[in-house]
Amino acid sequence: MFRSVFLRKMIFLVLVALCASALISATLYNYAATEVTKNRIEEQSIDQARALASYLANSVQKAGADSNRSEILKEASSGYTDPYTLNAYYLLYDTAGRSIITTASSTPEQQSRIEAIDSYAQTYMLTSTANKNLLGRLVEEKDTTILVQVPVYTGENLVAYLVIGAAQPVHATIGTDFYQVLLLSTLMVALFMAIPVYFASKRLIRPLNRVAEVATALGQGDFTVRANDRTKGEIGDLAASVNELAERLSKSITSVTTERNRLKEIFDIISEGIVSVNKDLQPDYSNNAIATLFEKVPRKNLFTEKLQLIPFEEVWEDFDKCLKTGETFERTIEAKDCAYSSTIVPILDNEKAIIGATGFFRDISEQERLEQTRRDYVANVSHELRTPLTAMRGLVEPLADGMVKKEEDRQRYYGIILHETMRLSRLIDDMLELSRLQARTLAFKTFPFDLNKLLSEFETKFKPVMEDADLEFHVEHKTGTLPTVMGNPDRVEQIIVILLDNAKKYTPAGGSIIISTEYSDETDKVLVSVSDTGQGIHEYDIDHIFDRFYKADRARGKKGTGLGLAIAKELLSYMGETITVQSEYGEGTTFTFTLKRVTGTVWY
Repeated sequence: MFRSVFLRKMIFLVLVALCASALISATLYNYAATEVTKNRIEEQSIDQARALASYLANSVQKAGADSNRSEILKEASSGYTDPYTLNAYYLLYDTAGRSIITTASSTPEQQSRIEAIDSYAQTYMLTSTANKNLLGRLVEEKDTTILVQVPVYTGENLVAYLVIGAAQPVHATIGTDFYQVLLLSTLMVALFMAIPVYFASKRLIRPLNRVAEVATALGQGDFTVRANDRTKGEIGDLAASVNELAERLSKSITSVTTERNRLKEIFDIISEGIVSVNKDLQPDYSNNAIATLFEKVPRKNLFTEKLQLIPFEEVWEDFDKCLKTGETFERTIEAKDCAYSSTIVPILDNEKAIIGATGFFRDISEQERLEQTRRDYVANVSHELRTPLTAMRGLVEPLADGMVKKEEDRQRYYGIILHETMRLSRLIDDMLELSRLQARTLAFKTFPFDLNKLLSEFETKFKPVMEDADLEFHVEHKTGTLPTVMGNPDRVEQIIVILLDNAKKYTPAGGSIIISTEYSDETDKVLVSVSDTGQGIHEYDIDHIFDRFYKADRARGKKGTGLGLAIAKELLSYMGETITVQSEYGEGTTFTFTLKRVTGTVWY
C-alpha cells in the first residue's frame, strides 16, 4: 500500500501540516514572549524607579533646603533596602548630569555593564526636560538591558535623575523550553496521527484505485468493467461518471465495430479493388478483390511492396499528388490484353486536413474489348454490306441508263444481281441468327440422338460434292461405334456443314477432308473433328478465328462472310459444349468440338 503515491502524499501533507503548525506556533510564541517580557520588565523597572525616586525625594525634603543634596541623595540611596530595585542596575545623577552614586560592582562584567548604562544615559537620557527619553534599550551581544529614567523632584524642583537598568534574559530560557516541548509534542502527535492517517487514506484511495483500474481496462478495450459508484461524495460521483463514460463508450465502440464490419463485408464482396493509404503513402487497408484484380499484369519489380499490390507506378504518383493537393485523380490504365479504371480520392478528418487517400480500381478489360468489338462489328458489317451493294449498283446503273443493249448481257447482269442479292440475304440471315444466339433469344431443345446415323448421312450427301471438287472425303470412327449423345441434331448438322464448308473453301484440289470421332472415358464425351490438308491458319490469326467477320486478309471478300465459325461456337456454347482449333500454316487445320454422352437407358 505504501507504493501508492496518493497515500504517501497524504502522510507527507499531514507531517508538513504538523511541522508548519509547530513552526508557526513557535514563531508567534517567540514574538509574544519577547513583547510580554519586555513590557513586564519595563513596567517593573518604572515602578522600581518611581519608588526609589519617591524615597530619595522624601529624604531630601526632610533634610531641609540648606543641606547638601548630593550627600543626602548618596546617603539615602545607600540606605535603600528594596530587594527588587537592588537587583537591577541603578545610577543617580545630579541636575547637571554628574554621577552621584551607582550600583556597586563586584565583577568586571558588572562594571562593564554599569559603564555601558552610564554611557547610554549620558548620551540619550539625561536632560533637563522632564520625562524625555524615559525608556531606552541597550542591546548587547548576549542580552538586552531596559533602561528607565525617572526625575527626582522635591515639590516642583528637580533635584536629580535616576536611571535604572534591568536585564532581559528571561525570554530566552522560556523560549528554549517551549521549543523543546513543542518539538517533542509535535513528534508525538505525528507518530500518533500516522496510524489513523494511513488507514483513512487507505480507505479513501481504495475506490480511487478501482476507478483507475476501470479507466485502464477501458483504455485496453474492456468495456464490461464498472467502478463502485455507491461511495458517497466526490469519489462516488467520479465512479458514476466513469461508469456512464464506459457505458457510452461501449455503445459507441459496438456501433462503430458493427459499422466497420458491415463496410468490410461490403468492400470484400464487391468486384472493385480498394486500397487505402495513410499520409506517409503506406497501405493501411486493401479488400479481397485487389489481390486478384491485377493477376494479368506482369510484375515489374518484385522487391517493391507497393508495386506488388498495385503494379502501376503512375497510380502511386496519383496517390502522392492526391495527398499533397487534396484533389481527385482519375485515369485509365492500359496494359497487355487488359485495361483498368483508377480513381483516387482524399481522406479528410474533422478539421478538413488530409490524413490519407483511397483508391478504387475496376477491371474494364471486358468493356474495352466489347467496345472494340462493337467498333469492329460496325466496320465489318459496313464492309460486308458495301461489297454486294457496290456490285449491284455498278450493274443496276447501266441497266437503268439503257446502256446494256444486248439481251444476253442484260440476263448476265440480272444473274449477277440475283447472286449478290442472295449473298446479301445470307449475310443478313447469319447476322440475325448470331445476334439471337448471343442474346439467347434463339431457343432450341437438346435431346439424345444417334451421332453414328447423322455422320453416315453426311458421308453419303457430301462425298459426291467433295469428289466434284477433287477432294478426298470420308468419316472414320477411331473408337468404334459412338454412344448416344445429347444435343440438337439439326444444330449439330449445321455446325458440321459450317466446318466442312470452310475446309472445302481453303483446301486445294487433290487434298483431303476427314470427319473423325473419338469417345473419351476421362471426360465422358464424344470428340468430333473436321480435319483438312488446306493452307492452314497463321498463328497470329488463330486466336481470332471465332470472332465475327474475322477472315484472313488474303481471303477477305472472296470466301464467305466470316460469321460461320462464330455461329458454330455460339451454337455449341448454347448446348454447353466447346470447340477448339489446331492448325499449322501450310499443312492443314483441325476443328474439334465435344458432345456429351447420354447416361442411363435411352428409348427411341
